[in-house]
Amino acid sequence: MTRPEPRSYFAATASFQTGEDSPRDFLERCIAKIEADDGEVGAFVAVNADAARADADAASARWKEGRALSAIDGMPVGIKDIMETADMATEQGSPLFAGWRGGRDAAAVVALREAGAAILGKTVTTEFAATHPRGTRNPWDLARTPGGSSSGSAAAVACGMLPAALGTQVIGSILRPSSFCGVYGFKPSVGGINRGGSFDVFSQSCTGTIAATLDEAWTVAREMSARCGGDPGYPGLSGPSVRPAARRPGRVAVLETAGWEVASDAARAQLASVRGRLEAAGIDCRDRRSSDAVAAAEQAIADAVPLARSVNAWETRWPLNTYARDMDRSGLSEVSTERLEEAEAMTQEQYQGLLADRDRVRAAWAALAESCEVCITLAAAGPAPVGLGSTGDPVFNVPASLLGTPAVTMPVLETEGLPLGLQVMGFVNRDAALFAAAAGLLTVL
Repeated sequence: MTRPEPRSYFAATASFQTGEDSPRDFLERCIAKIEADDGEVGAFVAVNADAARADADAASARWKEGRALSAIDGMPVGIKDIMETADMATEQGSPLFAGWRGGRDAAAVVALREAGAAILGKTVTTEFAATHPRGTRNPWDLARTPGGSSSGSAAAVACGMLPAALGTQVIGSILRPSSFCGVYGFKPSVGGINRGGSFDVFSQSCTGTIAATLDEAWTVAREMSARCGGDPGYPGLSGPSVRPAARRPGRVAVLETAGWEVASDAARAQLASVRGRLEAAGIDCRDRRSSDAVAAAEQAIADAVPLARSVNAWETRWPLNTYARDMDRSGLSEVSTERLEEAEAMTQEQYQGLLADRDRVRAAWAALAESCEVCITLAAAGPAPVGLGSTGDPVFNVPASLLGTPAVTMPVLETEGLPLGLQVMGFVNRDAALFAAAAGLLTVL
């Protein structure tokens, strides 16, 4: 394969009203890329080209007449196969659900259709959006993992099959594959986008976007939230439909996290280089050695990985218990079987204690907002590792998941000739401010 090249929809929309280009023409370029490369990459579970073509044709007419439904009217979008679609099966990366159809769209998918998006296909997820991979390859190097669990979404966007796709994250399932595949990933504040119809039921889970550009990562998410809101009881994303104007932050916390011990020397050097460039631009960068507030935050998230995994273990008790007892237990991976055994060995009192610990960690993190505007760290310990048996180490992604904070990863770093994301973390329900700061950092980087 040639070097992956993401395909921006927004770069083409200026030509839609003039008729020089159209959503249908754009869609055909995406379909041609899928036909050429997906046999090797394996990003898709299913493609519904006929339905997408009908949607793109309708959008083409609207753009030409100056009445586009939204900035993403006609945009080809992929849906992670953990989320229901009325016109395609939802298999959850598991043989237990091969061909399963619920006959409805997830809330986020309904919102995309209302905004005019052309739902092109279902992208590969690991088993139940957890750990066990399902064969997708990294388009930068087919011998390497694309990350997970939003494996297919990241790989498809990276090589230009789609300008944007949906992902979900409970541990590192948006940020890590986006980093490994060299694209933009957005994990909103917890509850930011309605998860109705998504088989992703953890208390730390959220629906987010993987896209060719920072602008598209924001706008796709915001157009969904404007139509389906957040999870019940949560305010959901707010802010403009277009990416908030760039605002260079004055103070930034540079985090090492528990991932520093396993990060490659080259990855550490990349983060140090970023810090140097930001400081040269007049941005005050603080770390655990120069700021008591940052040190306290680092201490609070030091055990994020075991805490988050333990919370998730209890929360996965159902539906794994009914899959094992009422369906074909042999259809579960060894990883899922082990996770079920762990869950069934836990008590409700243990889980209540874990939630209390999480509340304390979140409170400690929130105090950091008084000292800095955003935090930066690596999105992964290094480039995508060789092999398809694992989706890589999520250690750098877990803090944002545990904390429920918004985070983006931007493909501005590189090691070993492969992409590495810079992760920018914000504070709960300040997603628009996070994007303004991330765009401001891009003006320097």
